[in-house]
Amino acid sequence: MPSAPDDSSADAMFERALDIAARHLDSAVAESDELADWVAVAMIEAAVNRAVDGVGHADVAGILRDLADQIEADDEGDADDE
Repeated sequence: MPSAPDDSSADAMFERALDIAARHLDSAVAESDELADWVAVAMIEAAVNRAVDGVGHADVAGILRDLADQIEADDEGDADDE
């Protein structure tokens, strides 16, 4: 069985995956006109459902909690800048 990637390899793989996802999101948003914001949110849901099938509920929930924390921290940082 292959060993788990080290942190730097996992980070590099995630960055590559993020680039691919962003390109597809850009394409979907470009073709969706007035539904662009809804398409972006729908892609989140579709991606979460797919991820749960692949890695399980607990891992996805943890990743989403981390993402929510990042979003809230960014929002608080923006409020501090004002």
